[in-house]
Amino acid sequence: MGNIRSVSKALEHVAPRAEVRVTADPRAIRAADRVVVPGQGAMPDCMRQLAASGAREAVIEAAGSKPFLGICIGLQMLFERGEEGDTAGLGLLPGRVPRFKAMELKIPHMGWNEVMQERPHALWNGIANRSRFYFVHSYYPEPADRSMTAGTCDYGISFTCAVARDNIFAVQFHPEKSQNSGLQLLSNFVQWRP
Repeated sequence: MGNIRSVSKALEHVAPRAEVRVTADPRAIRAADRVVVPGQGAMPDCMRQLAASGAREAVIEAAGSKPFLGICIGLQMLFERGEEGDTAGLGLLPGRVPRFKAMELKIPHMGWNEVMQERPHALWNGIANRSRFYFVHSYYPEPADRSMTAGTCDYGISFTCAVARDNIFAVQFHPEKSQNSGLQLLSNFVQWRP
């Protein structure tokens, strides 16, 4: 939901020879070499749309077997539960998705912010630590297993903004709107062989 066209255009830019398909068709998802799940808006709406389209099980299978990139709510839905609407996620990663609580912060967190790379990963190749990425969100992932954290950001608190486990890499920020660093991350994903 939301940012699908800008994500597909960014992927076409970094991988001009690849076939980029925007689809909710479970057969197409299962047949894909790699899967990107973007999302923008409200987690309850995104989870309902995923179920209504019939793509929920295909997305779960993809996250278990092929290179998988989650963006924004595509990251949040990987966890067990989100505070937004007390919504059950896919439960693929242990943890929850709370809302920013500090009253002195402007919510949503919107704009450019530095990302600290917490550990090396193929998707960080060619991207300097503390590079700036574009964020738009009021909720953030809180993994139960901190070893999954691949990147953090400071916005009143230090929060996880990138997770990595096996064939899954997912980010809270929007690489498709993050200029050169975002395009590099997407290019790295297209070439990634986990």
